[in-house]
Amino acid sequence: MFLYLIVGLVVGLGLGYLTRRYLVRRYAESAEARATKLLADAKDKEKDFLLAAKEKALKIIDEAKHDENERRKEVLEMQKRLEKREALFDQKLLEFEDKKQELLNKAQKLEEAREEVAKIREEQYDKLQKIAGLTREEAQKVLLENTEREVKEELLNRVRKLQVENREELERESKNILSRVIERCATSHTTETTTSVITLPSDEMKGRIIGREGRNIKTLENQLGVDIVVDDTPESIIVSGFSPIRRQVAKVALEKLIADGRIHPGRIEEAIETAKQEIALEIKKAGENAAYEVGVAGLDPKLVQILGRLTFRTSYGQNVLQHSIEVAQLSALLAEELGANVSLAKKAGLLHDLGKAVDHEVEGTHPEIGYNILKKFGLPEEVAKPALEHHLDQPSTLEGLIVKVADAISGARPGARKDSYENYIQRLSELEDTAKTFEGVDKVYAIQAGREIRVFVEPTKIDDWNAQKLAREIANKIEQELKYPGEIKVNVIRETRTIEYAR
Repeated sequence: MFLYLIVGLVVGLGLGYLTRRYLVRRYAESAEARATKLLADAKDKEKDFLLAAKEKALKIIDEAKHDENERRKEVLEMQKRLEKREALFDQKLLEFEDKKQELLNKAQKLEEAREEVAKIREEQYDKLQKIAGLTREEAQKVLLENTEREVKEELLNRVRKLQVENREELERESKNILSRVIERCATSHTTETTTSVITLPSDEMKGRIIGREGRNIKTLENQLGVDIVVDDTPESIIVSGFSPIRRQVAKVALEKLIADGRIHPGRIEEAIETAKQEIALEIKKAGENAAYEVGVAGLDPKLVQILGRLTFRTSYGQNVLQHSIEVAQLSALLAEELGANVSLAKKAGLLHDLGKAVDHEVEGTHPEIGYNILKKFGLPEEVAKPALEHHLDQPSTLEGLIVKVADAISGARPGARKDSYENYIQRLSELEDTAKTFEGVDKVYAIQAGREIRVFVEPTKIDDWNAQKLAREIANKIEQELKYPGEIKVNVIRETRTIEYAR
């Protein structure tokens, strides 16, 4: 039985081996057939791809040849156009050279003709000089004089007509604007002088103020820098000084000494020091009130202090701080009417006379001093410039012109300023003497408190045309040499009277 099993196992293994070998051979033959088929298919596809590639290459070559032919045609056409343009350019260049030569020839002929004309003209001038007996300059002068005489009357009439028309129109418009502004601003001024009067309780106080051998009054005058006048005026003494602040300090100190009754050098020094402190506070308060009244904020405290000093400064009897406030208000109103910068005009108007606060102590004119102070405190040029230019004929800015006009309105209106009798007479005399220095002036009269000057000329020496020039020259000389408030009208009068009697 075991033998059968072994035999069966051997037979089974043999059959399995043969079967497997058969199957492997069949599979190998099948794979080889598939590979042969795939190879054949690949060769067929390769032939198709090669044919397609050859066809595409031939097509690309044909297109390239076609493009090349087209480009060659374009290049040939472009070359033909360039050759044609070059030929035209050469032709134009030749024509230009011909015209240039032609113009040169014409210019040469013109120059020759000009020289010929000049030569003929010189010959004519020589003949005319021989005939007329005058040189060219003399004949030209005679011709100009004759022409001037002929057209002078016509020109004068035209000038008068234009002046009248322009003056009437400008005056009408300016009066409307100024009247509206002045109606909206009304202020009053207190008249200050160069002296201050101090009332005494009795005449006995005069001796105490003078002191033994005059030591008290000498101490007061030396420390205050003023003159104290003790005369026969009952129960009063006079403090005289050019600086209004020193006068005010002296007045306050003396009033304190009089009230206290103890007057001696030691007590005088204490009173003066106390008075200075009070005046400093008063000055600061005055500057702050002025800035607040016109609505100007942001000023440096030191600048406000300088502004407050103007409360003790006068010009032609007009308080300068009140004048500055009025100018600021008028400037704001004018700026509003004219469409200018209201805030800028107001600030420039308030500070335009700042230089007068220290012009007794600093060298220079008050416009220059004020301009330097404002620049030192960092104010912009638009604010500082009107302070420098408010006395010029033509300020450089609109706000400067507004400040100039407001300054003139404030100073020239009736009652704003007051002169002493001596200054008044001296100013009128200087006006008349200035006008008398011109040749042809017969008589001069200053009228309307120096607001107008009438100049009578000799009609045989001054004609109407020169009368116009004379008025302008007199006005210019007054502006340059004299100091005066407001504006002065120069009225030149030329008249001829012929008298005959019928008998």
